[in-house]
Amino acid sequence: MKKSLLLVFAALSVMISAQKLNVVSGSFDFLKGQKEVNVKVTFDDMKMMAENLTEEQYLENRKRDILDGNPKNEDEWKKWSEDWQQNKTRFADDFAKGLSPMKNIVFGKDLPSKYTLIVETKWLYPGWYGGMMMQPAKLTSVLKFVETDNPTQVLLKLEGDKIDGIGAKGRNLVMEYGRVALAYQKTGKLLMKEISKNLKK
Repeated sequence: MKKSLLLVFAALSVMISAQKLNVVSGSFDFLKGQKEVNVKVTFDDMKMMAENLTEEQYLENRKRDILDGNPKNEDEWKKWSEDWQQNKTRFADDFAKGLSPMKNIVFGKDLPSKYTLIVETKWLYPGWYGGMMMQPAKLTSVLKFVETDNPTQVLLKLEGDKIDGIGAKGRNLVMEYGRVALAYQKTGKLLMKEISKNLKK
C-alpha cells in the first residue's frame, strides 16, 4: 500500500514539475529596465473540453445540465451565466497574481505601459469538483509580448500546453471559473520563473 502511494506521489510530482512554458520566438531583453507591463486576456477561437467545443457549445451544454428539464432552474442558469462572463474579465487579474512576487516589474490590467502581454486562450478544460475529489482546470495558451502602440510587433512569444492549477491558491474551486482562475494564475507563475531566469543572464 505504501509503495503504491509513493508511486502515485512520484508520478504527480513529475507531472507538476514537467509543466513549463516554451519560448517560440524572441527574447526577454526588452523587459530590462521596465517597471510595468499591461496584461490582456483574449478568448478568440477558444476551444473547450476534450471535444474541442466552441465556448457557445460549452455554454449550451452547461445550460442544459443546469435546467435538466426543469424550467424553474432558469434563474440558476442566469446567475451561472452572468458569473461566467464576469469572471472572464477577472482572469487577467488572476494571471497577474501569479506574477505578483516579481518586485521589479508590475503586471496588471489597463496599465499605461510601453509593452502589453496578450494571453491568447487557445484551449480550456474547466475541471470538476466532487466533494473530496477535484480535477483541476487546464489551460493551453499563447503568450505574446507586443508594443502597446503597435500590437503587430511581437517581441516575445511563448506557449503553455495544458497548464493546470495545481499549486495555485485562491478562488472558489467548486465553480468552474474558480478552477480556471487557478490555471491562469499557475501560467503566470511559470512565466515569472522564465522572466527571472532569463533576466539574470
